[in-house]
Amino acid sequence: MNPLDTVMWLVNFPAAHGYAMVFIAGFSLLGLFAMSASSSTPDGALRVVRQREGLLREDAPQRGRLAGRLTRIVFRVLAFAMLANLVIGILSLTGVPITRAYIHENGTQAPATVDGNWVTFAVDGVEYTLESNFFTPAVYPDRDVYIPSGEPVVVRYLPGHPQAFVIDSAGGPR
Repeated sequence: MNPLDTVMWLVNFPAAHGYAMVFIAGFSLLGLFAMSASSSTPDGALRVVRQREGLLREDAPQRGRLAGRLTRIVFRVLAFAMLANLVIGILSLTGVPITRAYIHENGTQAPATVDGNWVTFAVDGVEYTLESNFFTPAVYPDRDVYIPSGEPVVVRYLPGHPQAFVIDSAGGPR
Protein backbone atom coordinates (compact mmCIF):
# COMPACT_ATOMS: atom_id res chain seq x y z
CA MET A 1 0.00 0.00 0.00
CA ASN A 2 1.28 3.43 -0.96
CA PRO A 3 1.82 5.72 2.10
CA LEU A 4 0.71 8.73 0.04
CA ASP A 5 -2.62 6.95 -0.53
CA THR A 6 -3.09 6.82 3.22
CA VAL A 7 -2.31 10.53 3.57
CA MET A 8 -4.80 11.35 0.80
CA TRP A 9 -7.40 9.13 2.46
CA LEU A 10 -6.95 11.01 5.75
CA VAL A 11 -7.03 14.44 4.09
CA ASN A 12 -10.05 13.39 2.01
CA PHE A 13 -12.29 13.23 5.09
CA PRO A 14 -12.27 16.97 5.87
CA ALA A 15 -12.27 17.70 2.12
CA ALA A 16 -15.35 15.52 1.53
CA HIS A 17 -17.18 17.05 4.50
CA GLY A 18 -16.13 20.66 3.92
CA TYR A 19 -19.30 22.37 5.12
CA ALA A 20 -19.43 20.51 8.43
CA MET A 21 -15.66 20.74 8.88
CA VAL A 22 -15.70 24.55 8.63
CA PHE A 23 -18.18 24.80 11.50
CA ILE A 24 -16.65 22.05 13.64
CA ALA A 25 -13.10 23.34 13.24
CA GLY A 26 -14.11 26.99 13.54
CA PHE A 27 -15.80 26.55 16.90
CA SER A 28 -13.30 23.98 18.18
CA LEU A 29 -10.42 26.36 17.57
CA LEU A 30 -11.81 28.87 20.03
CA GLY A 31 -11.65 26.43 22.91
CA LEU A 32 -8.47 24.69 21.85
CA PHE A 33 -6.46 27.90 21.54
CA ALA A 34 -7.88 29.11 24.86
CA MET A 35 -6.84 25.87 26.54
CA SER A 36 -3.37 26.04 24.99
CA ALA A 37 -2.66 29.54 26.29
CA SER A 38 0.21 29.72 28.75
CA SER A 39 -2.02 31.27 31.42
CA SER A 40 -4.70 28.59 31.15
CA THR A 41 -4.87 26.35 34.14
CA PRO A 42 -8.29 24.76 34.49
CA ASP A 43 -8.21 24.81 38.29
CA GLY A 44 -6.11 27.97 38.80
CA ALA A 45 -8.91 30.51 39.07
CA LEU A 46 -11.02 28.21 41.21
CA ARG A 47 -8.07 27.59 43.52
CA VAL A 48 -7.60 31.36 44.04
CA VAL A 49 -11.29 31.82 44.91
CA ARG A 50 -11.25 28.86 47.32
CA GLN A 51 -8.10 30.18 48.98
CA ARG A 52 -9.58 33.69 49.33
CA GLU A 53 -12.78 32.30 50.87
CA GLY A 54 -10.89 29.96 53.16
CA LEU A 55 -12.35 26.83 51.55
CA LEU A 56 -9.10 25.35 50.24
CA ARG A 57 -8.11 22.12 51.93
CA GLU A 58 -4.48 21.80 52.89
CA ASP A 59 -4.20 18.37 51.31
CA ALA A 60 -5.76 19.47 47.98
CA PRO A 61 -3.78 18.02 45.07
CA GLN A 62 -1.90 20.41 42.83
CA ARG A 63 -1.06 19.88 39.22
CA GLY A 64 2.66 19.93 38.57
CA ARG A 65 4.42 22.15 36.08
CA LEU A 66 5.16 19.22 33.78
CA ALA A 67 1.47 18.24 33.60
CA GLY A 68 0.53 21.84 32.78
CA ARG A 69 3.09 22.05 29.99
CA LEU A 70 2.08 18.68 28.60
CA THR A 71 -1.58 19.72 28.60
CA ARG A 72 -0.79 22.95 26.75
CA ILE A 73 1.31 21.09 24.16
CA VAL A 74 -1.46 18.54 23.52
CA PHE A 75 -4.05 21.29 23.09
CA ARG A 76 -1.75 23.24 20.75
CA VAL A 77 -1.22 20.17 18.56
CA LEU A 78 -4.99 19.60 18.45
CA ALA A 79 -5.57 23.28 17.65
CA PHE A 80 -3.17 23.21 14.70
CA ALA A 81 -4.74 19.97 13.43
CA MET A 82 -8.18 21.61 13.56
CA LEU A 83 -6.76 24.70 11.84
CA ALA A 84 -5.50 22.46 9.03
CA ASN A 85 -8.96 20.86 8.79
CA LEU A 86 -10.54 24.33 8.65
CA VAL A 87 -8.28 25.32 5.75
CA ILE A 88 -8.95 22.04 3.93
CA GLY A 89 -12.71 22.49 4.42
CA ILE A 90 -12.70 26.07 3.13
CA LEU A 91 -10.61 25.13 0.09
CA SER A 92 -12.90 22.21 -0.64
CA LEU A 93 -16.00 24.41 -0.39
CA THR A 94 -14.52 26.87 -2.87
CA GLY A 95 -13.92 24.11 -5.41
CA VAL A 96 -10.21 23.44 -5.02
CA PRO A 97 -9.62 19.71 -5.75
CA ILE A 98 -7.39 19.03 -2.76
CA THR A 99 -7.56 15.25 -2.95
CA ARG A 100 -9.79 14.74 -5.98
CA ALA A 101 -7.04 15.11 -8.59
CA TYR A 102 -4.78 12.59 -6.85
CA ILE A 103 -7.60 10.06 -6.47
CA HIS A 104 -8.59 10.55 -10.12
CA GLU A 105 -5.02 10.00 -11.33
CA ASN A 106 -4.08 7.09 -9.05
CA GLY A 107 -7.46 5.48 -8.45
CA THR A 108 -8.88 2.21 -9.67
CA GLN A 109 -12.06 2.34 -11.78
CA ALA A 110 -15.31 0.67 -10.78
CA PRO A 111 -18.87 0.91 -12.12
CA ALA A 112 -21.27 2.66 -9.78
CA THR A 113 -24.77 4.08 -9.46
CA VAL A 114 -25.89 7.39 -8.01
CA ASP A 115 -28.99 7.67 -5.82
CA GLY A 116 -29.43 11.25 -4.71
CA ASN A 117 -26.37 12.13 -2.63
CA TRP A 118 -25.26 8.50 -2.33
CA VAL A 119 -22.90 6.59 -4.59
CA THR A 120 -22.87 2.78 -4.55
CA PHE A 121 -20.06 0.64 -5.95
CA ALA A 122 -18.49 -2.73 -5.22
CA VAL A 123 -14.83 -3.55 -4.52
CA ASP A 124 -13.75 -7.19 -4.19
CA GLY A 125 -17.27 -8.30 -3.34
CA VAL A 126 -17.82 -5.60 -0.71
CA GLU A 127 -20.47 -3.02 -1.58
CA TYR A 128 -19.80 0.57 -0.53
CA THR A 129 -22.51 3.23 -0.30
CA LEU A 130 -20.83 6.56 0.35
CA GLU A 131 -21.98 10.16 0.44
CA SER A 132 -21.25 12.73 -2.23
CA ASN A 133 -22.90 15.76 -0.70
CA PHE A 134 -24.16 18.92 -2.36
CA PHE A 135 -21.58 21.33 -0.93
CA THR A 136 -18.47 19.26 -1.67
CA PRO A 137 -19.40 16.79 -4.41
CA ALA A 138 -17.03 13.90 -5.07
CA VAL A 139 -16.88 14.65 -8.80
CA TYR A 140 -13.73 15.29 -10.82
CA PRO A 141 -12.57 16.85 -13.22
CA ASP A 142 -15.84 18.75 -13.84
CA ARG A 143 -17.22 19.42 -10.37
CA ASP A 144 -20.38 21.10 -11.66
CA VAL A 145 -21.60 18.31 -13.97
CA TYR A 146 -25.18 17.17 -13.38
CA ILE A 147 -25.53 13.45 -12.64
CA PRO A 148 -29.16 12.35 -12.26
CA SER A 149 -30.20 9.65 -9.77
CA GLY A 150 -30.06 6.10 -11.04
CA GLU A 151 -27.48 7.03 -13.65
CA PRO A 152 -24.62 4.53 -14.09
CA VAL A 153 -21.26 6.22 -13.58
CA VAL A 154 -17.62 5.29 -13.15
CA VAL A 155 -15.88 5.98 -9.86
CA ARG A 156 -12.19 5.97 -9.14
CA TYR A 157 -11.12 4.96 -5.67
CA LEU A 158 -7.82 4.45 -3.89
CA PRO A 159 -7.09 0.70 -3.87
CA GLY A 160 -6.35 0.41 -0.15
CA HIS A 161 -8.99 2.95 0.87
CA PRO A 162 -12.24 2.71 -1.14
CA GLN A 163 -13.80 5.41 1.06
CA ALA A 164 -11.63 7.92 -0.84
CA PHE A 165 -13.36 8.06 -4.22
CA VAL A 166 -14.38 10.43 -7.01
CA ILE A 167 -17.03 10.17 -9.68
CA ASP A 168 -15.22 10.37 -13.01
CA SER A 169 -17.04 13.11 -14.93
CA ALA A 170 -14.73 12.78 -17.94
CA GLY A 171 -15.39 9.18 -18.85
CA GLY A 172 -17.49 6.15 -18.32
CA PRO A 173 -21.13 5.49 -19.16
CA ARG A 174 -23.52 8.45 -18.90
